[in-house]
Formats: sequence, C-alpha cells, structure tokens
Amino acid sequence: MATYVPRIVDSELEAALRDHPAVLLVGPRATGKTTTARRHVASIVRLDRPAEAAAFEADPDAALARMDEPILLDEWQAVPGVLAAVKRAVDDDRRPGRFLLTGSVRADLEAQTWPGTGRLVRIPIHTLTQRELVGAVSAPNPIDVIAAGNALTLAEAGAFPSLPEYIEMALRGGYPEAAIQLDGRGRERWLDSYLEQILTRDAVGVAGRDPARLSRYFEVLALNSAGIVSNNTIYEAANIDRRTAESYDRLMSDLFVLDVVPAWFNNRLVRLVKTTKRYVADPSLMGAALRIDTDGVLKDGDLIGRLLDTFVAAQLRPEIATSAARPRLFHMREKNGRREVDILLELGGNRVIAIEVKATASPTRTDYSHMEWMRDELGERFLAGVVLHTGPSAFSLSERITALPIAALWSTGSAAGTVGRG
Repeated sequence: MATYVPRIVDSELEAALRDHPAVLLVGPRATGKTTTARRHVASIVRLDRPAEAAAFEADPDAALARMDEPILLDEWQAVPGVLAAVKRAVDDDRRPGRFLLTGSVRADLEAQTWPGTGRLVRIPIHTLTQRELVGAVSAPNPIDVIAAGNALTLAEAGAFPSLPEYIEMALRGGYPEAAIQLDGRGRERWLDSYLEQILTRDAVGVAGRDPARLSRYFEVLALNSAGIVSNNTIYEAANIDRRTAESYDRLMSDLFVLDVVPAWFNNRLVRLVKTTKRYVADPSLMGAALRIDTDGVLKDGDLIGRLLDTFVAAQLRPEIATSAARPRLFHMREKNGRREVDILLELGGNRVIAIEVKATASPTRTDYSHMEWMRDELGERFLAGVVLHTGPSAFSLSERITALPIAALWSTGSAAGTVGRG
C-alpha cells in the first residue's frame, strides 16, 4: 500500500468531525478525497459502485442504520437520496462525528434547495501542494505567518528552485497519481486522459454540454489563465456567445477545474475594475490543454508569468481554507490598467495582504510600486505585501513589503506567526 501523504486539510477535518454530526469533503476527482476520508471513519460505502449503492437506492435510512459510525459515504452525488437520509438521521441525533460525505461536484449544482444547510459542514480539498509533497504540513500556515508580520522567517530554511524547476513543478501539478507516481510521457498521458474525462464525460453527464465546444473554451481559458482579459476577447476566441460562456464557467467551477476570482472593491479606491479573473484550478491542466512542456513554456514570456501565477494560486487555496485569518481571495486592478495586484487576500476587518508573482530572480521597485500605492491608500489596513519571485533570496523591499522566493510558501521556516480573526 502506498504511503499516505499528510494533507493540509487533515487537521481541519479532524476538528470538524469532533464538533459536527456530518461533514462534506468536496473537491476535484482524483485528489485523494477517499484516501484522506477513510482515515477518519469506521465504515465505508462507495456509492459510485452499483453493488454498494443498491441498498442505499432502495432504502437509505435503513442502510445507514445498519452501519457502524462514523460512516463514509463516498461520492454521495451518485445516490442523491442519501443526502436526505443523512439529514433525517442528523435531525434525530446530533452527536458529532457521525457522517463524512465526499463529492466531486459542488453539492448544490442542480438543487434549488440544499437539504444539508445547518446539518453538514463543508470542507474543501484541493490538489496537492508543494508543502504537502515535501512533507512540511506541520509547518505554520504561510498566510498566517505573513499576516503576523513574519514573512522573512518563511525563507529561513529550504531549497530554492530555478525558473525551469518551478515550471516543471507547475506542469507536474498536484493530482496525486500524476504528481507522485508518474513521470514524463506517463504523466502527460494521465493528465490528457483526466482532462478529456472531465470535459467530454463528466461535464456532459452533469449538464449535457457539447464536449467539443467545451474543450475549445477550456483551451482558451488555459491560454489566458490568471490574465485579466476582456470577456469579449475570450468569447470571440472560443467562438461562443456570452450566455454559453457563463454557463461553461459555472459548470467548470462546479467540476473544480476552474476558479473564478472576483475583483476586489473598496469605497476609498473607486477606480477599480469589476472584471473577474479566471484561473485553471491546477496548473498541470494548462500543460495538458495547451500540449506544452517546460521547454515550450520557457520560450513564451507571457505564458511563464501566467503559469507561475496559476501555480502560486494553487499553492494558496488549501492555505486559505485552513488559515486562522479566514481570508478571501481576490485580485485588484484599476480601470485604466495603471495599477494591479495579482492576488489580494482580504482578512477580517477589511485588512489585506497583497501578493505579486514575478518571473524574475531580482525584484525591482517596479515590481512592488503598486503595493506601495495600496499601502499608502489603505494605511494600517494594509497588513503586508509580498513579491514572490524565482530567485533564492528573501529581503525587505519597503515598509511592510517583502521579497520572498516562491518556494518560501512550502519551506520549513522557523517562526510561527499568529493572527486574529479581525
């Protein structure tokens, strides 16, 4: 049996099961949901297997009553009626730690009313991060360290890759089988198959979409991942209309292959755009959709930047979900395009952390001048700015603004910062 790779979500999942009767672990296919969830239960039902699902399709209440708790109901959406049975069981007995459900489609995809409200606590699981892959899950959450003003401590230990190595990491991605067990053509084959399965079978099965048009749209999104591109440009490149594109965005978000990040808005800074920013959820899918390898990426400066930005966003999502600061993910750009910030984390009390991702080993003032402007406008609400770069050095750039290697996000820096909830 393969050795279990500890996940950032493990401690959050344990805490949720101690406090709540039912927990829903939801995330993309093939990200290790079942492997993670089965460590916390006494009984397991794989509802995507017809033989195991039959009893729950016939009488889910009776089937639940016969099992030892905690019960794992894996891929619950394969037998939707099981959710109502869990609701009834929880209404009758609210002891914590009774049920753990997993799902690969957002649970309220088709539902007009969600029966889990007030009964199930949702916990997201994402593709593997580098912090998980290098075994540094016990290290402090980097967002909390940055929010506490200790950003420089994140780079006190660890190896710092070169630009080609960062690109290779990004294209390897975080799907466990592809990232850990496969290399070269084997990994490419797995990722190609995964993307085809999502776009030509899962999406069609969920919503009856045209797989060829959906695949073309995803390819356009991959080419523009992490970019602030006008919707009309996207629609024209994919040869679809606005209504179709919006339905595709919702569908791919529901299948966890696309993350649509809203624009940050502040009453003090009135000249900000409201355009969303689309990210391919795992950077390996950019490589699969564009059929490109490390050498190909390195020949395209624009693609380098977008792939690195997409890679960093993938590292941050699990950290956001488990951070004590409970941040929300945004981006920021002025309407005239003069100033923008790649990633903006808004914490409680409207405090913010600004993050820029740069494909340079030596950040200069032009790389953080927009952060200085934001700091001066927001005052104490601007907690920190970080320029993540491809070099090996960490250093202070300006007041509350720090340069860090991208790899500082998964290093084993020594100081654990603390941060309030605002």
